[in-house]
Amino acid sequence: MLKVRKSEDRGVANFGWLDSKHTFSFGHYHDPAHMGVGPLRVINEDRVSAGRGFDAHGHRDMEIISYVLDGALEHKDSMGNGSVLRYGDVQRMSAGQGVVHSEFNHSKTEPVHFLQIWIQPNRIGEPGGYEEKHFDAADKMGRLRLVASPDGREGSVSMRQDASLYATILNGEDRVAFPLQAGRIAYVHVARGGLSVNGVALKAGDAVRIDAEEQVVLDGAQDAEVLLFDLPQ
Repeated sequence: MLKVRKSEDRGVANFGWLDSKHTFSFGHYHDPAHMGVGPLRVINEDRVSAGRGFDAHGHRDMEIISYVLDGALEHKDSMGNGSVLRYGDVQRMSAGQGVVHSEFNHSKTEPVHFLQIWIQPNRIGEPGGYEEKHFDAADKMGRLRLVASPDGREGSVSMRQDASLYATILNGEDRVAFPLQAGRIAYVHVARGGLSVNGVALKAGDAVRIDAEEQVVLDGAQDAEVLLFDLPQ
């Protein structure tokens, strides 16, 4: 069973300096039909103008993953972490008992484009945590590259949930298949380009939930970069 979420149907927030598209309910955008999938609660596609960003604000009990598509994203938090993320970097911040952070476009001339993902943890009240790793484009081409997992296997960042996040870059004759275990949900988000997921054509910003299928097949791609979530129900 496939349930498609079209890009143009997402929630929109535009403040001039920020152009954000919300796959699920977030902030002032609320849609009871789109509250998340399993523990996956947020996929925001954010474009932030040069030199602008999100002032210091707090979070609790959430696994927050940033996936940079273009530009440079500057991060600071109350745990003492500070870094500049660029394309290929994946950051995981565990808010745990509470953390304050800020995110800014590091560049004074170019926009930054990134995905912010929130996943509910399976343990609450834990200490905060932080991790970031770089994944070369070549390592994602024509294959599913694990970038986040419960145990940090295969060099991925770790998170407090029985969920895994894969990234892939596909084009032309590329084809990948992901076996979907019984009782699991797959969620595929197209970051850019276009492709077919189990025979359904998707474009940048589109997503699809897959239940009760033996596998997830990605093919027919045109310069596509894709995130695949393997989630508990």
